[in-house]
Amino acid sequence: MPYPAFHLSFFIFCVSLVGIFAIAGSGFRREMSIKDVKHLGLLLFVGSVGSVFPDVPAVWNYILHGTLQHTRIGSVPTHSLFFGLVAFILAFLLGYFVYRNTSKASSIGIFAEAAFLSHLLLDDIADGGLTYLYPVYNEPLSIFAFMNVKLSGVNFFYYNFACFVSVFFIFCVMFMALLALKDLGFGFRYEPVE
Repeated sequence: MPYPAFHLSFFIFCVSLVGIFAIAGSGFRREMSIKDVKHLGLLLFVGSVGSVFPDVPAVWNYILHGTLQHTRIGSVPTHSLFFGLVAFILAFLLGYFVYRNTSKASSIGIFAEAAFLSHLLLDDIADGGLTYLYPVYNEPLSIFAFMNVKLSGVNFFYYNFACFVSVFFIFCVMFMALLALKDLGFGFRYEPVE
């Protein structure tokens, strides 16, 4: 399990890179207003909480039991897509409360979900399997199980397909964040070179 600081830094510098780029560009051009700072603060808050949300039980387990057990709330695994739905809903509700717009609220929810999924992907790489599909399938699965397989251990097609699937999941998480940020006013813009 990577530590919370690692989850936060991975989220900020990898998943929300477009937002960081837009903030830096606006800051250098002195185009930022107080409203923009509040908007950015909300995004940073939602993304930061989303990136450590699967580890929420560690807080009360440490206080109540003196352990850092962090993967379950009762019988529900926190490192699952089902628990990710909770992160999306909470962020959506916060976004709707702030913006009173379902499109922007959905984008805030998707951004939080991308941060949540980045946490799962990092833990999957480190631990080698999570209960992604709870409650449908309760056994640990790993998206990255085949990245350390030697090519001689499996056939060529299987090895390359497994590598493609692993990278594709990382791409999907980053693309989710990119689309959410684009809907919230961030994004790259093509400017022709003269």
